[in-house]
Amino acid sequence: MDIYTVFGVQFALSVLIFVLIARWFVSPWLASLSLRTALMILILPHAFRHIGLSFLVPTLNAEPLPAFFAMTAGYGDLISALLAIVALLVLQAGTRVALPFVWLFNIVGLLDLANALRQAEALTAFGPTWFIPTFLVPLLLVTHVMIFARLLKRDSVVA
Repeated sequence: MDIYTVFGVQFALSVLIFVLIARWFVSPWLASLSLRTALMILILPHAFRHIGLSFLVPTLNAEPLPAFFAMTAGYGDLISALLAIVALLVLQAGTRVALPFVWLFNIVGLLDLANALRQAEALTAFGPTWFIPTFLVPLLLVTHVMIFARLLKRDSVVA
């Protein structure tokens, strides 16, 4: 199997597993919680996106990643992490800007992941950072979709 096939299989299986976990366990549990609490739980993994700064460490990868990928993925993840943290804070505080800020975080975070995933030329240089796109990114994608689903459900209010 070539590297692109291995990546595709690992990525697809990780997405599938996270979707199953979300559908069977997480979604039913979150449905019993307030919108605020459910959103906070779904946003929490994104607060760790600072891990994406690993793409900027040349010696951590098998070889230096393409500069454009390293910069956009690393700093995109940092910005997404900071937006997630602020979203958590405004949700916890119950401010009027909480939902608009969650929308902002979720859109920016999803666009960052989409931008990184389209840059396949970086695949061959990942080394130890391989776990980020094959394990963490699928988790983040699934939670982004779940956040959008909760935001679009109009029968809930932040409480």
